Amino acid sequence: MLIRSFLIGGLACAVFGTACASDNSGGPSTVQPSATAQTSGATPRAAAAPTAQAAPTVQVGATAQLVAAAQTAPTLQTSATAQIATTPQTGSAAQNAATPVARSTAASQAASPGGGEMRSAIRQVAQQVRPAIVQITNLQQQPTQFSGGGATVPSGVGSGVIYDAQGHILTNNHVISGAQQLQVSLPDRRSFPATLVGADPQTDLAVVQIQGDDLPVAALGDSGQLEVGDWVVAIGNALALPGGPTVTQGVVSALNRTVQEPGDQPNTAGPFLFNAVQTDAPINPGNSGGALVNLDGQVIGINTLVAGQAEPGVQAQGIGFAIAISTAKPIADELVSTGRAVHPYVGIQYGELTPSIASQLRANVQEGIVVGAVQPGSPAAAAGLQTRDIITAVQGQQLTDESTLAQILSNHKPGDAVTFHVVRGGAQQDVQVTLGDAPAPQ
Repeated sequence: MLIRSFLIGGLACAVFGTACASDNSGGPSTVQPSATAQTSGATPRAAAAPTAQAAPTVQVGATAQLVAAAQTAPTLQTSATAQIATTPQTGSAAQNAATPVARSTAASQAASPGGGEMRSAIRQVAQQVRPAIVQITNLQQQPTQFSGGGATVPSGVGSGVIYDAQGHILTNNHVISGAQQLQVSLPDRRSFPATLVGADPQTDLAVVQIQGDDLPVAALGDSGQLEVGDWVVAIGNALALPGGPTVTQGVVSALNRTVQEPGDQPNTAGPFLFNAVQTDAPINPGNSGGALVNLDGQVIGINTLVAGQAEPGVQAQGIGFAIAISTAKPIADELVSTGRAVHPYVGIQYGELTPSIASQLRANVQEGIVVGAVQPGSPAAAAGLQTRDIITAVQGQQLTDESTLAQILSNHKPGDAVTFHVVRGGAQQDVQVTLGDAPAPQ
């Protein structure tokens, strides 16, 4: 399961009871994945419960579950040790298992003439980037027995990256979701109230802004230049430990991963994230929104998710995911410019085609998705898509799983005409859908 690294103090398809996805929350597209989707683009990644959020199923490993690079509980005092011992992706279990190869490699390098250079490189990256990695405290009002109106208290803690001199900070949407107030703390001990510039649940990204003098700024790099095996450094406020951001190191384990985030509610699925960078650099609750950095001191990813249990009782180890900066920066630019990001929208809920469903529909196809609901007034409705339609391909690309539709649509924009290949009542036909602009999440 995938878990958000945010430290925090389904929808069932109408057809055959299968889990439904919706084109509301996919990647930069409008399709949402499995069990909780709507029809536009929202990724539920809640940020505030006193316990780490449960994870959805991830498309990354047979039964792996992802734990969102969760916020960390704002106060660790007495529970810090317990968290390190028990939280699947926090602390020693994840760390010890995530880095044995890295440690042995680093040890061999230290014994070689280049070992000192590696130690120096990581130290320089930390010195260069760490000052621009902030702690973001999500403050929400909660009722108390002593005051009728309630009190504003920390509901979770995450990280963020100051990426320009105007004080814009790039972070995850699930770090700031639901906040009545945001407080940003810098490693130099300065603290500022922050303003939300814009948020995009569909890509789990947000931009907040602070006003201050001489703010440190992290340089953004080009994630397109990454290669598997490249050394990277993760910097973020793991477990909200006092003393500033935590620095860990690892390698790029894989590129262009498609992963699905957890939903806001238990046992629901969130949006798909595409082109994610997989790393074994330890990522813990509190790291959400923090930086994944190359050895040139450039931010090449925003740490977001970490793998939880691969199966009951078996902890996944050394598997974390960052949103590639090539995905994050254009969204950040849109948020700064207009306050929102634009995504294409179809307006359907759907589930994966299984042999059982194909048999019930008397369809002689093996791959695709089944339309469970069509949103009234949506582009899908206008194009004539119907419940029980089987969509096998879009723009000539075969739909091999639930994430494929979202990924295809992520390469389009509102107004584009897209051809859906549909099987209806045993007959095949093409349906042209003119993509709409995904409505803002409610």
